[in-house]
Formats: sequence, structure tokens, C-alpha cells
Amino acid sequence: MHQIRTLSNGIRVVSEAIPYVKSVSIGVWVGNGSRHETLEESGVSHYIEHMLFKGTQRREAWQIAREIDAVGGQINAFTSREYTCYYTKTLDAHAPLAVDILSDMLFHSKLDASDMELERQVILEEINMYEDDPEELVHDLIMEAAYGDNPLGRSILGTKERLSAMDSAFMRRYMETHYTARDMVIAVSGNFDEGLFALLEQAFGQQALQENLPAVEPAIRQTRRVVRTKDTEQVQLVLGYEGIDVLDEGVYSLMAFNNIFGNGMSSRLFQNIREKLGLAYSVYAYHASYIGAGMFNISAGMSLENFEKVADLIFQEVDLARREKLTAEEVAVAKEQLKGNYILSNESPGARMQAAGRSLLLNRPIYSQEEILMRIEAVSVDSVAEIIDRILRPETLCAAVVGAVEEIGF
Repeated sequence: MHQIRTLSNGIRVVSEAIPYVKSVSIGVWVGNGSRHETLEESGVSHYIEHMLFKGTQRREAWQIAREIDAVGGQINAFTSREYTCYYTKTLDAHAPLAVDILSDMLFHSKLDASDMELERQVILEEINMYEDDPEELVHDLIMEAAYGDNPLGRSILGTKERLSAMDSAFMRRYMETHYTARDMVIAVSGNFDEGLFALLEQAFGQQALQENLPAVEPAIRQTRRVVRTKDTEQVQLVLGYEGIDVLDEGVYSLMAFNNIFGNGMSSRLFQNIREKLGLAYSVYAYHASYIGAGMFNISAGMSLENFEKVADLIFQEVDLARREKLTAEEVAVAKEQLKGNYILSNESPGARMQAAGRSLLLNRPIYSQEEILMRIEAVSVDSVAEIIDRILRPETLCAAVVGAVEEIGF
């Protein structure tokens, strides 16, 4: 069972005790990502994530790594379009160390100018790496195709020009207004006792933070085609339909549909395009949900000579799904897949921490395992048919291509 508490300064804490494990996962979630940035600020959220590992007033960068490594623990972070997460996994006995390091990084990072320059070069290399990786690049381009100059359509990494203009003062000002009490959640899952909350109050709750909630610019959907012409062996294609937002309970029906349509080796896309015809190396579909927006994307990688054939076959599969939906047998299979995948993933304290932290941060209900399984079981032929009609609407189609292609003819 999850408990939700609030620290003295307004930071919320969601916790789930799992007494039969010997580890604890702690995540600090900040409701700030690339979607919260102005054009001038583009890339700063991801830059901050890097910089918080570069040393504090008490620890050099190597000490952060060594202290966690010395106890066999893990520390990492990631930045998305709508949030950033800093997290640890340690033995339960080392939870105090994890809390101390996370709070030290969040509130006492040096943001030294020389460190900023070094890390800027690292991120510039990361941008170069993405530009050289068509399979990664095309997934950024589909967001550009769908949302254009809206913050949701921009790369999380930012641009070389914008990153080069950022200094320590710029970064501190941004953190002051975006790393706020109302926009921060701490999630804990694993084996811990009541003493952990006292540690969190001391390390996090006593920090003076602004209370404002950074605004999110509404997403305005577009239906553009974006082509990045590159001399590559393969062509990477993503077809993007308008999906459902992060609060939509239709997600269970959507996941059930996609288990049959495009998720995994037994899916229609994989079997009919790769296995039976050998026309693509990779072909799959996935959904991504955001605040007030969503994407349902179909991705494929193939040779230039097979590009039009594969695109045509994908559209045939989309048309078939729109016309005939799923059978009762397919829905039953998809539900069993969902249950199995969910239960297996839920055995990890880290996965449970991430699910709870993300849900509380985005104001979604935090369901128990039994409640999730009930919602999966409630998926029906009719609910799947309804979600197919909502998702696979031709008028919402946008597309992105990377490869030796000049234009998209669909």
C-alpha cells in the first residue's frame, strides 16, 4: 500500500514498503523537462541533470561515484520532455547515504564554470551521436513533425547554439524557478522504516524552495512530414498518429491493442512484414503520453528499395485494424500478456518506485497491483475497438524519415 506524506516545505513523498526485499530505491522527481523550456532555455534541463553529478560543496564528482560504488549501490538520472528523475538503489542499510547524496546534489551542486565547459563538450558529443544514429534521430523528428516549434516538438538535448550561451548564473536562475516545492516528488520503494522519513525531512524538507508551478505550453498538433536526407544504408521511418494523454484510462485498451498490432515478435507488424516477407529489420509500434497530448507511433527500418513497400504494408495493417478491429480471442491473449508483463515488472522495487513517483508527479491515480489487474481485466472487444477508432485516424497522421530519401509521398 502506498503512503503519501508532505514535508515541511511542500515536497510530497510517496512510499511503498516491501519488507521481504533487502534493498530500497529512492527517486527525486522534478516536474521539469524540455517542455518547460523557452527557446532560449532549450536543453538546459538535460544540462542540469549532467551538472548535478559534477560535484557539490562537500563532494567532488569522483566522490559521488565512489561512495555509491563502495556500498554496491547505483545512482543515475534521466531527463524527459516533462520531468527529470534522480534515483538510487542501495541495500536498505545504506538508505541514509542515498538520501544524503541525492539532497547534496540537488541543493549544493557547485555548477563550476570549468565543469560546465567540460560537460558542455560531453553533451555536444551526445548531440553529434544522435545526429549520426538515424534510428534515434527519427524519433526526435516525429515529435517535430507533430508539434513543430512547440516545446513538445523540440529535442531534449537542445541545440549547440543554445548550450554554448548558458553559464552558471543562467542555470541557477532556471533551477530556482523550476525546481520548486510544488513540482518535486520523492518516491521510495523497498525495505525501510519510519526513520527514513525523518532523514527526508532533514535533508529535503528544510530547504527553502519557491512554491510556484512552472507552466506548460499547450501542445498544438500538426500533421507535417519531416525528412532528414542522409546517405545511409537503411531508411528509418516513423508514422505518427495522435494518441491519448497521460490521464486517459483508455491506456489499458491501447496497450492491449498494441500487443497484438505492433509490440513484440508475435505482433502483426513483426510477423507480416519482417518474418513472412523479410522486408524490414525492425518494425514495431509504441505509444507515448504527455500532459494534454499523446502519440501513437509506428517505426520501421529497412533498405531504400523496400521503403515504399514497407510503408504500404504498414498502411494495410492500419486499415485492417480500423476495419476489423480485434477478435475476442486476440483481446484475451493481449490481456494475459499485459498481466504477465505487469506482474513481472512489478517485482522490481525500482520499477515500482518509478511508477509511483511518475504518477504522483503527473497527478495520476496511484493504483495497487490488484487495481491495475482489474483495469486490465475490464478491457473488452468494444473498448479496444473504441480506442482503435480514436487512435488510427488518418487526418492526424504525420511522418518522419531519415535516410537516402528526398521526400515523402504519403
